[in-house]
Amino acid sequence: MDLTEGTEQIKIDRAKKNMLWFGIISLTMSFAGLTSAYVVSKERPDWISTFDIPQAFYISLALIIVSSITVHLALKTIRKQQNSLGMFFLVTTFLLGALFVVFQFVGFSEIIKNGYNFTGPTSSITTSFIYLVVLLHVAHVFAGLISLLVVIYNHFKLKYNNGNTLGVELAATFWHFVDIVWIYLFLFLYFV
Repeated sequence: MDLTEGTEQIKIDRAKKNMLWFGIISLTMSFAGLTSAYVVSKERPDWISTFDIPQAFYISLALIIVSSITVHLALKTIRKQQNSLGMFFLVTTFLLGALFVVFQFVGFSEIIKNGYNFTGPTSSITTSFIYLVVLLHVAHVFAGLISLLVVIYNHFKLKYNNGNTLGVELAATFWHFVDIVWIYLFLFLYFV
C-alpha cells in the first residue's frame, strides 16, 4: 500500500502510530545503552556481586503482567462497543499501574533498608545503576498512566466508537511497551 493513499484522517492516524513507534524504538535504544553500561561496569572492583532483587520488584512484575492483559482486554472490549466493560478494564489497568509504581518505591525502601542509598557514602555503583534504570522506567510508567487517564476520560465521553479507537490503541501499545521493558529489566537484573 502506498503511504500517500487514504483519507486525510487515515494519514493522520498512520503518522501518530509511526511517531509512537519512533519513540518506542528510541526508548528501547536508551534502555539497551543503560543495560550495556551495567554489564561493562560489572568489571569494576567495587561492584556488588551479591545484590538481591527486592521482593517488591517480584510483586511489581506480577502487577505489570496482569496490567498488560487488562489493557489488551480494554482495547478488545472497546472495539466491540462494550463500553462498561471497556471502562472496567481501563480503570483496572490504571490501578494496577499505580500499584506497580507504589511497589517500585517499596523496592527502593528495601534497598535502603539493606544499607544502599542512591548516592553518598552508603551507595555503590551497583545500586546507583539499579536506582537510575528503575527510576527511568517509572518515569515512563507515569507517562503511560497519564495516557491512560486521557483514554479513560475520552472513553467516558464516548469518543471511541464506530471503529475510532486510535487513542486506546496508542495507549495500549505504549503500555505494552513499558510492560515489556520492566520484564526485560527484571530478567536482566535477575540473571546479569
